[in-house]
Amino acid sequence: MKNLILALMFVYSGAVLAADNPDWAYPVNPPPPQLDNVTPKSLPGGTKQYTQAQIDDPINPPDWYPDQHPPLPPVVASGGARPRVACGLCHLPSGNGHPESASLAGLNEKYMIRQMQAFRDGERSGIRAATMNANSKLLTDDEIKAAANYFAALKPAAGYNKVVETETVPKSYVGAGGMRFVVKGGGSEPIGQRIIVLPQDEARAEARDPNSGFIDYVPVGSKVKGAMLMAGGDGKTVPCTICHGPTLRGLGEVPGIVGRPATYIFRQLNDVKTGNRKGPWVELMKQVVEKLDDNDMIALAAYLGSQDP
Repeated sequence: MKNLILALMFVYSGAVLAADNPDWAYPVNPPPPQLDNVTPKSLPGGTKQYTQAQIDDPINPPDWYPDQHPPLPPVVASGGARPRVACGLCHLPSGNGHPESASLAGLNEKYMIRQMQAFRDGERSGIRAATMNANSKLLTDDEIKAAANYFAALKPAAGYNKVVETETVPKSYVGAGGMRFVVKGGGSEPIGQRIIVLPQDEARAEARDPNSGFIDYVPVGSKVKGAMLMAGGDGKTVPCTICHGPTLRGLGEVPGIVGRPATYIFRQLNDVKTGNRKGPWVELMKQVVEKLDDNDMIALAAYLGSQDP
């Protein structure tokens, strides 16, 4: 079963990205390294210690600060009754997640249940959906509901992802967990039309510290352009407030979209545009993205990610 779990985690490793799925937004995990199972690690303000092998254990990921959240449902803590990838591995007990995954804290419960059903039914596909497609088929409806109820009750952390406009970024590479890390001594390079996400603290990110976030580097001018597009872009798209509410923090089962990681927002827009997200609710989004190019979606993602969740 452990081999099955590892297969789920790395099911997309080595896959070839389609041209409409830019590699900066859809990073491919490298082969898993040999993990240290001897040296204990600790984090600021915490009392727990874990080795890196324990930190990256898919069926028993670390819970560094159990006093900072409600009790974890078994499916979040360890994957549930049967060994499966625990929700807390990628999304963290805080629900704020890592760049390769979604930020779930504070999302509408019914929306999350609907998304799990979409993964299970193949209505969400593509390279970043592969693990969720497989894992969703192993979960019961009650487990899905328990996880959705838990994450819906959490508050997203302001400043966990900081959006910074820049012309250049440090050279980076995709490492464990689909995260980017700075190439030591590698200098810098133009950001171009990309969103480059780097940890605020690399060691704490590798340790899956829920209190240490990321910097979303975006092209200069992105936030102003994104604000314009959010309001309708002079007819290029549809005002986001129509469906997501006047503050963009959600309306009924329609999710809040402010303060979410910029790469996550880009992926959702792009997946709707390329057909990797389907279903009746997605039909409402098709007219939103129909005329948007990659630069537009980067700008929207930068603006929305920079707002207070």
